[in-house]
Order: sequence, then structure tokens, then C-alpha cells
Amino acid sequence: IMAIPAGLFMNRLGYRKGIITGLLLYAAGAFLFLPATYIQTFEFTLFSLFVIACGLTFLETAANPYSSVLGPKETSEQRLTLSQSFNGLGWIIGPALGGMLILGGDGSGETNKFSSMALPYMLIGGVVVVIAFMFMITRMPDIHEGDHDSRGDMGTYGGLFRVRHFRLAVVAQFLYVAAQTGINSFFINYVVETMPGYTPEKAAYLLSLGFVFFMSGRFIGSLFMSWFSPRVMLGIYALVNTVAMVLVMLGLGWPSLIALYLNYFCMSIMFPTIFALGLKDLGGMTKKGSSVLVMTIVGGAVCPVLMGGIADASGMAAGFVVPLVCFAFIAWYAFYRAKSSINFTK
Repeated sequence: IMAIPAGLFMNRLGYRKGIITGLLLYAAGAFLFLPATYIQTFEFTLFSLFVIACGLTFLETAANPYSSVLGPKETSEQRLTLSQSFNGLGWIIGPALGGMLILGGDGSGETNKFSSMALPYMLIGGVVVVIAFMFMITRMPDIHEGDHDSRGDMGTYGGLFRVRHFRLAVVAQFLYVAAQTGINSFFINYVVETMPGYTPEKAAYLLSLGFVFFMSGRFIGSLFMSWFSPRVMLGIYALVNTVAMVLVMLGLGWPSLIALYLNYFCMSIMFPTIFALGLKDLGGMTKKGSSVLVMTIVGGAVCPVLMGGIADASGMAAGFVVPLVCFAFIAWYAFYRAKSSINFTK
């Protein structure tokens, strides 16, 4: 909902104000959890999360392209992958802190549960306000990517989709987020169903190890991009993940679990690399392109439904055919369609 408004906002006011707006929206949503502890309704809690998500959308739409254009375009994928490496660190630390602060109490009543829920959000909101203030007082380079193509409708969203490498990047990013979310969503179900003796609690610990592989994969991937083409790395990693999904579908126990961990390592570079490849050479259309690519996270709402339907019919392992297809498309995109070619095909 907010990605296109965020792109239009930054087209007019720039990346820096977009980042500050995103941080302030995020903080506002976090602070709304304090009245949520008194109102105690699902709807108001969901609204608070929605405001946080709006802030995150502004941040994604601004920070990702800003990282990619803040330097030579030849190393844009490497910069974005390195900056997003800290995402993986958040995936590991965030749930641990949240569990300690929210679930660490005595659980002696609904009011206590709501009160404990507010504490981490108040702390996060305070930290984010400090970061927003730092952005306000820090001088940042004003990036101007250039004017959009003057022919026809090239400054519009319709014109943007005439750019082949961008159009296919949107599809690849949609499928990547779909695959990632589906795998995260059903990791525990898969382990419990295919590995006898594992409870959901034990499987959750195994999932946290997958996030460690994900984070390390981003740091290592950003280093490798100093020597290897990000596009070729994306293609090879996607091929590896396609084979890994075959092993997962076979339900071989530990070999299949190792394949899942390998999948997390290889997934790590995909979002930032596809993002940077899609924005390549867009010039004045970069902010609009970024807003569209951020909207592709809706793929994460589609894949779990498909995987769950297949799992109900044929078993959890069979559901992993959905991410298999996603990774196969990403491999094709990386090897054959990811090169920038501002040839405005119809």
C-alpha cells in the first residue's frame, strides 16, 4: 500500500527525507503499543503494526536504492548486499530479545501480557527516534540519478515496465520473497514431519541456525562480489537452491536438513542482488523502480498458501516444489535476462 506513495514522496523530496520519514513512522507505530496495552483490542494492535510497516516501507524504498547509487554503479550489488547483511543479525537478535522481554514474565494474566508487550516497542521506538535525529543533523550526499528518458511515457510507471531487465526483476523478486517466506514458514513443520523425535521447540532452534547461515552468507557474498560478477553469483546460487529443494522434497533426514541450511546460505544474497540489478541504469526512474520492487514482498503472502495447500494434499515435503520453481526462474533470470538493456521493449 505504501510503496508507491513512498516512491513519489522521495521523487519530490529526496532519499534523506524519505529515510527520516520512515524512521519517524516506525517510531510512531512502536509508541502506539503503549496505548495498545490499555485498549487491548486486536484491531488497535494490528493498526500499530501497520504504522510500523508503513515506516519500514519508506525505509526499504529509500535505503536500498540509496545504498546502490552511493558510489560506482559497477559495485552497487556489493554495497547493497553488505548493508543488508545486518538484516540477518536482526533476525537472530530480535526474536531472542523479544522473547526475553515479552515472554520472560510470569504470564499471570492478560493485562501483564499486554504490559510486557509494550516494553520492547518503547525501547525500539526510543532508539529509532535517536537514529532519526542523527539523520537530521548529518550531512548526506544529495544523489541525482539523472533525468528519465524523454521519449513518450518513460517517466511513468507504465513506461518503467517497458524496461525488460526491470520488469523481469520484479517477477524474480516476487518469487524470491515468496520462496523465502514459504521456507521460513514451513521449516518447523517440515522438520517435525520428516525427522522423527523432533518437537516444534527443537525445530525452532534448528531454524535459528538457518538464520545464522543466512547472515554469514550475506557477509561472505558481499566479499565474494569483489572478485566475481554478482549476476553470475546469483545464477549459481539459484541453481544450487533448485537442487537443494529436490533434496528437501526427498525427505532424506539430515541430508535434507543440510540442504535447507545450504539454501539459507545461498538465499542470502538474492534480495539485494535482484534489487540492484533491477535498478541498474534506470536514472531518474530509480525511486519509482525501488517502490515497485518493495511491493514485491507481497509474494510472501502468496507462497505459504500454495505450499500449505500442497502439504495438506501430499505431505509437507511436496510443498517445497513451490520454492523449487521460484529458484529455477531466478536462475534463468540471472543468466539470461538480468543484464541492463535499456531497450524499451513492448
